[in-house]
Formats: sequence, C-alpha cells, structure tokens
Amino acid sequence: MLTPATEALIALAIEEDLGRGDVTSDVIFGDAAAEIRGRVTAREPLVVAGVEVAREVFRRVDGAIRFDAALADGQRVDRGDVVALVSGPARGVLGGERTALNFLQRLSGIATLTRRFVDAVAGTGAIIVDTRKTAPGWRALDKAAVVAGGGRNHRADLASGVLIKDNHIAACGGVRAAVERARARAPHGLRIEVEVDSIDQLDDALAAGAEVILLDNMDPPRVRAAVERIARRALVEVSGGVTLDTVRGLAEAGADRISIGALTHSPRAVDLGLDL
Repeated sequence: MLTPATEALIALAIEEDLGRGDVTSDVIFGDAAAEIRGRVTAREPLVVAGVEVAREVFRRVDGAIRFDAALADGQRVDRGDVVALVSGPARGVLGGERTALNFLQRLSGIATLTRRFVDAVAGTGAIIVDTRKTAPGWRALDKAAVVAGGGRNHRADLASGVLIKDNHIAACGGVRAAVERARARAPHGLRIEVEVDSIDQLDDALAAGAEVILLDNMDPPRVRAAVERIARRALVEVSGGVTLDTVRGLAEAGADRISIGALTHSPRAVDLGLDL
C-alpha cells in the first residue's frame, strides 16, 4: 500500500490533523515524557486492511512509537479481537491516533464489504472487481483494500485498458465504429472492452471483434440471454447497481466478472478503536 502517492496522502493527513500541534496534549503533559500502551481493537466483525498505513502514520508522528500488528491485511476478525498493540510517548500516540484509525477504518470497511460480495458469489466462478469510483487521492489504497477483501482490481487509471463506454459510443456514432477505431489503434496487448445496454449493441460489439463485453444495468434474465448469445466469444462483465441481494443471481446467470462501484465509492467505515 505504501506507494509515493499514498506516502504523500499520509503526510497530508498528518498535516491536516497535527499541523498546528495538539493543544490538549500540550496542556496536559507539557514537557513530561509520559509513556503509554494501548490496543487497536475491532468493535465489530470485519476484514482488516491498512495495517502498514497505520504503522507508517505513527512512525511519521514519532519514530519512538512501537506498532506491533497482531494481524495482516485480509484477515477476518471478530468483535473484541486485537488488531495491533501501540506503545510509546503519550503525545505521539495520541497525536497519531485519529489519523491512523481513519485510514484503518475506511480501508477495513472496503475490505469487509468486498469480502461479503466475494462470499455471496462463492462457487459460481464469477470474480468481484472494483471500478475507478474511488475517493480522490486514495485510489491505490482503496484498490489494495479490495484485494485484501478477496476481490480483484479493474483499471487503475485511464491508461490501464481500453473501455469503450456510452459517451465514447455516442461521440463515435455507434458501437461498431468505436470498437473498430479502438482495434485499429490500441497498443498491442490491450483487450478491447465495450459497454452495451441492448442486444443490438451486443451484436455490433461482437461483429467488430470486442474481447470483453460489459453488460450495463441488466437483470439476471437479460444477462443469461446475453451470455448465451455471446457463446464464449468474449469475456462477460456485468455492472450497474449491483447489490448484495442481486449479485448471486448475476453470477449464476453467467457473468465472468462483476464490477461494483460501491466497494470504493461509498463504503461504511468499520468500528475500530484504540484503548489504553
């Protein structure tokens, strides 16, 4: 998780919270060199993600802080389980506490939600993938959390793959024209994926040689009909409004992969706390 972009994000988050100091710790501890110990504890069942980010937060706040992870990213925990032990100067631990927990809670929330979707399609062969609907600046972290939850990553950015969506199609005048242009100009090795929302568009995409078909906002019966029509001539992705209630039906209808924006655009932060 610790890339140059995430290192910069960590620095920004620390500056945001601690840049003008910690007046509460200043007035309570003054110049005293108090030492404290605490536990980062799960207050609900969850899948852990962001352990190394939390460690880096504390390291940057005060190099004397010791952060001992009890668990690795991707592990399930129950309520009351200890995720990490933290010890060191009181001012450093308390100064970094909120920032470290902010990272842990969001990233573990993504991992936990992803695991629920992965469990929901178990045995079908369908793969759960994310999208580019990430929090600005958090993309590498958000996508790493998806992997910790058992999912896979879709495109990391606009240079990672050819994905022809509805606005590309509108600008080109149709699916066939858009796919043919892409096939003629795409870098070697990149598959051509195209989003379709009708059988006519599907037929045009197949005729033009698309290698991945993204079925947009289709229910299981329509997905099943499209899968039969595609007949393994292309990989089938399903996306659009997918929920925990609907994902199993889409997987059983024949989707190879199911992309879910909600994994990263609206995760619920899980409940983790640091208790002395």
